[in-house]
Formats: sequence, structure tokens, C-alpha cells
Amino acid sequence: MSEAGTTGASRVAIVTGAARGIGAATALQLARDGFAVAVLDLDEAAAKGTVDAIEAAGGRALAVGADVSDAEQVQAAVDRVAAELGGPTVLVNNAGVTRDNLLFKMTDQDWDVVMNVHLRGAFLMTRAAQKYMIDATWGRIVNLSSTSALGNRGQANYSTAKAGLQGFTKTLAIELGKFGVTANAIAPGFIQTEMTKATAERMGIPFEDFLKGAASQIPVARVGQPEDIANLVSFLVSEGAGFVSGQVIYAAGGPKA
Repeated sequence: MSEAGTTGASRVAIVTGAARGIGAATALQLARDGFAVAVLDLDEAAAKGTVDAIEAAGGRALAVGADVSDAEQVQAAVDRVAAELGGPTVLVNNAGVTRDNLLFKMTDQDWDVVMNVHLRGAFLMTRAAQKYMIDATWGRIVNLSSTSALGNRGQANYSTAKAGLQGFTKTLAIELGKFGVTANAIAPGFIQTEMTKATAERMGIPFEDFLKGAASQIPVARVGQPEDIANLVSFLVSEGAGFVSGQVIYAAGGPKA
């Protein structure tokens, strides 16, 4: 029996950016843990693949389309989840984009898009979902940061957004802890996803060579997989993680901070 299942009625989780990559792996894992999962993505049609996989395994899921940087769309999405699945008490803020460039080449739009999706998106989603957690006197928030929060050439926007999420996480832990709500951040290192594949293509490097080069710099001698992050999310949203809050966990195959 899953952690979620021991509570009686199935708890509801929202995972943003869950059509593919880390978000999809996380949605699938939470469904296996017994959660009903709202698979939220900018493109609702794209999210249906994750929903189909969850339902095929006997789980409950709902595809929801929303731009997380738009307050009205976020509120409508969370209201829909509450109406169709139940009040969400787990939120995984995973939606993200990259607009990499060196500082002198970075445009205003490059900066704003990344800030809006990562920071504004996490803020809007959390603000909309937190009332359900407070009403339940139980909740779990997990924000996806990155090792890039420590600084990364060509990612002034992304690094800043991911560092900001860490401060956001710690403040949520302070404000919401008395309501039975924990907040933690996961900072992945190199994870094999479509996003890292696109980076290799942009750099003109064959993806297999890109993966081998990354693995050579990682103490465990391999790159990360989306499931590595999903498993960590699974722990952080479990009953057993109730005394872990306000933490930033670097999941990078070796020490980073």
C-alpha cells in the first residue's frame, strides 16, 4: 500500500511541465505512490500522453493546459483540478524553459520569459494551491531548482531564476510549516532529457558524445535520468518526510554545494 493510500481518500498532486522529461517521470511515480495526478503543461494535448500512461497502469490523472506565468490561467487550472480530482495537497513546480546566451547577447525577452515561467509560475501555482493544503492541514511543495543556481556560463537568466526558487522555497517552509505544509527544492545536475539534447544540438555536439563528456565529470560516472529526480520527489512528498522542510537537495551524482 502506498503512503498516499494509507490516508484513505487518494491525495491529489499537481505536477507542472509534466508532458515529458522530469515532470512526466514525476507524475508517473506519484501515480504509482497512490496519488491522483493533475498533469499540467502549456500544451494540454501533449500532457495526455502522460495521463494515458498513468491510466493504463490503473491510476487517476487529468491533463490540464495552462501557462503557469498567467495568473488567470493558473487559477482556472487549479480550480479545475479541485473540481475534477479533488483539492490538491501536493504541488511540484517543475515547468521550465531555457533561453541561453551570454550576457551581452541576452535580450530582454530572453530574461523575462525565463523569469516568468520559473519564478512567477512557481509563485502563482503555489499561491493558488496552498489554500487546499492549509484546509487539509497537510501539504507538500517541491520546487525544481538546478545546479545552475550556483552559476553557469551563458545562463544568467536561468541561474538567477533557479537561485530565486531556493529562496522562495525556504520562505514557504517558514510561512507554511505551522499548517503542516513542507516545502523543499531539488537541484538536479545533468539529467538526460529533451532539454539537454537540445543543448547538445545547439552546441553542434552529437548527443552521445555530450552524454559521455558530462558523465566523465560526475563522481558516480553516469548522467542522471528523470526517474532519479522522480524518486527524490516521491520521498519528499511522503509522510516520512514530514520533518524535512526548507531544504535544497543537490541531486547531481556528487557534491555541488
